[in-house]
Amino acid sequence: MNKYNFDELIDRSGNSIKWDVAENELPMWVADMDFKTSPAIIEALNQRVKHGLYGYCDINDEWYDAYINWWDRRYDFKMEKEWLIFSTGIVPAISSIVRKITTPAEKVLIQTPVYNIFFNSILNNGRVPLQSQLVLKDNRYEIDFEQLEKDLSDPQTSLMILCNPQNPGGNIWDKDTLAKIGSLCKKYGVKVLSDEAHCDLTLPDYKYIPFLSVSDECREVGIACYSPSKTFNVAGIHSAAVAVVEPVLRHKVWRGLNTDEVAEPNVFAVPMAVAAYNEGEEWLEELRVYLAENRQIVTKFVEKELPELKVIKGEATYLLWIDCTALKNGGKNIAAFIRKETGLYLSKGIQYGEGGEGFLRMNLACPKARIYDGLERLKEGIKKYQAQENDI
Repeated sequence: MNKYNFDELIDRSGNSIKWDVAENELPMWVADMDFKTSPAIIEALNQRVKHGLYGYCDINDEWYDAYINWWDRRYDFKMEKEWLIFSTGIVPAISSIVRKITTPAEKVLIQTPVYNIFFNSILNNGRVPLQSQLVLKDNRYEIDFEQLEKDLSDPQTSLMILCNPQNPGGNIWDKDTLAKIGSLCKKYGVKVLSDEAHCDLTLPDYKYIPFLSVSDECREVGIACYSPSKTFNVAGIHSAAVAVVEPVLRHKVWRGLNTDEVAEPNVFAVPMAVAAYNEGEEWLEELRVYLAENRQIVTKFVEKELPELKVIKGEATYLLWIDCTALKNGGKNIAAFIRKETGLYLSKGIQYGEGGEGFLRMNLACPKARIYDGLERLKEGIKKYQAQENDI
């Protein structure tokens, strides 16, 4: 019998970006979950509130130990305390690192289709996104290493942002793949910023591989970003960590984060992370099973009821990447059409860069009742889309 109730339907209207929608709309887009976080986190925050004093805070040894022990215990990766730097979030850290490690008009390589906010961190800071497109083969994404090496060899390419695990494709990159990326980046003088936000959210029989754990070359060129935000549904508390092994690179990153004023915790950031990593593991294990069930429900439904669509194979994240390119017009504008006709709000694939047109991203991190509701709306929307007489 399950200890935690992930089937509970909770009204999030009025305090959630995700649920800032019309009355009849069902949001399955932005990457946050419709589940209450671990009770251990709630208790830790309640205790912090009861303290009654909310002045300036700093990082303590408990915070460092929580990260170090979690990655050691779950991923057999032993980090050192001095590698870790607090940040108010992975995205603020990425933007800060882009500013500090690159110069204006230089290229930042990303492997599209990929997390759309990477584009913001690059473009808003006057850098150029270099889209090194992933290859879809047998319903799964692969890296075209010949193209990747060509893109990394460009003298204007100074940073690569790696999504590990990959969002939206769900890939867990294997050790050989990560080692090859590290080797190529060292060869061409490119630093690697590995966004590992979804690292804990793998299928139950799978584990991700930390980029910094793979090789000396990866540690020499690598910067990794971690956070309990996605894992424990606590993104609004703004708490993350950046890990850098190489001392000179670490100093640059530390200096950038502090200059940008994104290296100081709010009063809840530290106790939340400590409770999550020290006491949230049982909750997470049940969550992973529940998310795997949701993934299976959607995959089987699509195979049976919507055979013209394809669910991309992946082992990580609670996001499902759905190929609609076999539909009329290659699935162009499919997300907007479905939302208008059925109220189902999915993420449009085109915003994830080259190779994303005609795809949908569906958030599976919700109670099963909403999964079933979303699937019926998806079916209705696809049928209406296909029935349109004119081009859309």
